[in-house]
Amino acid sequence: QVQLVESGGRLVQAGGSLRLSCTASGGTFSEYIMGWFRQAPGKEREFVMAITWNGGRTYYADSVKGRFTISRDNAKRTVYVQMNSLKPEDTAVYYCAASSRVSGYETPSSYKYWGQGTQVTVSS
Repeated sequence: QVQLVESGGRLVQAGGSLRLSCTASGGTFSEYIMGWFRQAPGKEREFVMAITWNGGRTYYADSVKGRFTISRDNAKRTVYVQMNSLKPEDTAVYYCAASSRVSGYETPSSYKYWGQGTQVTVSS
């Protein structure tokens, strides 16, 4: 079993920056692809970004490409998201998730473990 805990979400003004963290306990962290998804009120959960086991490859949704950066520190069992140039449409609950395979990295059902989420609110 892997437990994931996100942190760092808060209210921020448009154009601002945030850094989210997701720390894992249980399991072997370095064996998992780590992804971030977000869900806004009334909308489906959507893929935001993902990173492979050793950080060698990263994947981004077009909506965040160039503004968000994902990284991981396997020694600290933590994955990070640096979010810059935030927009009101980035407002959502952000979830981190762990998957044992890279195929289907954009699909929520590919991820076995999920955190509880952290709220990011971007004011205009």
